[in-house]
This record gives sequence, structure tokens and C-alpha cells, in this order.
Amino acid sequence: METTAPQQLAVTVAITRRADPSRNAEMLAWVRAGTALAEDFPGFLGVGWVRPVLGSTEWHMLYRFADADALHVWEESPQRQWWLSSAQGMVEHTRVERRTGIEGWFDPPQEREVDDLTPAPKPPPRWKQAVTIWLGFFPLSLLSALTIGHLVAGQNVVVRTLATTLCLTPLMTYLVLPQVTKALQWWLQGQRPPWRR
Repeated sequence: METTAPQQLAVTVAITRRADPSRNAEMLAWVRAGTALAEDFPGFLGVGWVRPVLGSTEWHMLYRFADADALHVWEESPQRQWWLSSAQGMVEHTRVERRTGIEGWFDPPQEREVDDLTPAPKPPPRWKQAVTIWLGFFPLSLLSALTIGHLVAGQNVVVRTLATTLCLTPLMTYLVLPQVTKALQWWLQGQRPPWRR
């Protein structure tokens, strides 16, 4: 039987940058130049820019690559280094955050779109999100009932619920859900299963 390498999760990078609102046209030109460069890199999935309100100094950028390796190639490329250096004195970088898998689904929506340069990948349908969460939550809840359930059996329902959720939430967030999401990434994104490629 043929074995395939485990599929890596797509990575979304969120960056907040500051720029003088009077240089709006220059900023948009700079954004478009960076997008044109990134589009030539394997694994590039899309980019978008937003600002909280018109006239804001802050620009929020999201860009997405198919996996961490593809992102690394872009981030270490001479093209990206040149592009970043071309904005010195105009753009200040204030925050960078990386997300994989299901994490981005809980982000609050941005208020005002400025320029949608490349369509961002659509999130999976809600029913697929619910199934994914249930597939992690059911076995973890069952395991909890069999292990710590008897330790808190005589306690008040509030104490039992508090103890159980305090144990399960970190496990679900940092261990179970990332693994389930990684295993089902092909299904969540509507792709063919890895064994049929």
C-alpha cells in the first residue's frame, strides 16, 4: 500500500501595519506590488487588506499559504525582502500573528473593506465545522467520564461541570482539535481524500 506524507495545514498570517493616511495611494500601490510578487510563489492562496475605519493609520493584512514550508519560502525570499525595504519610512510593522486550521474561524469580522486584491479562501461550511468539533469533543468527553468522572461524582453539578470543563478545554484547544482539523483538512476544504490523489 502506498503511503503519503501527512498533509500540513494551511497557514494564515495576520499583520498590522501603520501608515500615514495622507499616503493612501502609495500604500495601495505598495500592497499591490507585494501581492503580485507573492502570487508567483508555490502554495500562495490569497491576500486581503482592511482598515477599521476610513482615515485610520492602521492597515490589517491577511495572507495565506498552503503550508508552513511554502510560507517560509515566501518570507525568506529576496523578493519579499526587497518589497519590505521599499516601504521604509512609510510603513511601520506593529503586530504579526500566525494561525493554522480552525483557529481563524473564531476571529471577529473586520468592519470596512479597503481593497480585496485576491479572494481569500472560504471557510468550511458551518455543518462541517460542527462535525469536526464534535469528532474531537465526543471521544474526549467519553474519556473524561471514564477517568475523572468518578472522582467528582459526589460533587455538586456546578463543581463537576467546572472541573470537567477546566480539564477538557485546554486539551480540546491545544491537542485534540488541531489534530482532528489536520486529519480532516482535505474534507473541510472540499478536496479529494489523500488516498485518491
